[in-house]
This record gives sequence, structure tokens and C-alpha cells, in this order.
Amino acid sequence: MARLATTSDVFNAIAEPQRRAILNLLAQGERSVNDIAEELGLKQPQVSKHLRVLKAVDLVSVRSEGQQHFYKIQADGLKPIHEWVKSFEQLWNERFDRLAEYLRELQVAKPNLGRETEETTDEQSKSENRTTI
Repeated sequence: MARLATTSDVFNAIAEPQRRAILNLLAQGERSVNDIAEELGLKQPQVSKHLRVLKAVDLVSVRSEGQQHFYKIQADGLKPIHEWVKSFEQLWNERFDRLAEYLRELQVAKPNLGRETEETTDEQSKSENRTTI
């Protein structure tokens, strides 16, 4: 099956790790192309290409000041990703609730388990110290 163009949707655009790194950087504030390139250790043409893709799917906007271009993140463009991830929220909440319940059961069943482990570790350390002296 042929892969969709990176500018076809937000998901394809952020599939590339360097684009995600650019978005992480822009989440801190507006940056010039050269600032992004320097910060990420990339060449300016690479950064420009990635920014064109991000702009095509409305994840960033650009403003020009003389010959410099400044980019900033467009949070609304992330909405499809947020909505998709949100669909898993109930699933993860249920799993975390089950994990919390399991941990409570373990604590009730073996209330001194943590202390026993610490005491064993302390005794082993003392024994090892005596052996090396």
C-alpha cells in the first residue's frame, strides 16, 4: 500500500521525528528558521522543508520580518491528534484504576514488604563492607 503524502493530514506530517522536535521547540515560543536549525543541529534547507510541511497542515504559521521568517505553533492544528488520543482516555483511566487497586491489595496483603526489602539491602551492604575490609 502506498504511503500518503506528508501534507495529506496532521498525522502524516508529525510522523517524522524532526518535525515533532520542531513542534516541541515552537511550543516554547516563536523562532526563526535559523534559530530552529541551530537549536536542533540541522541545516537550514532541511528545517525549511519540514516547516513547509507543517505549514501545509496548519500546524505552524509564519510571519516575515525583512528576509527572516519567524514560525510559531498553531495549537488548533493539533486538535485532530488531541481528539484521537482523547478517545483512549477512558481505557487508560480504567487500566490505571485497576493498577491502583492491585497495588492497594498488595500493600494490605504484605504491609511490611517495603521495609523487609530495605532491611535486607542494609544487611547485605553491611556484610559486603565487612568482607572488603
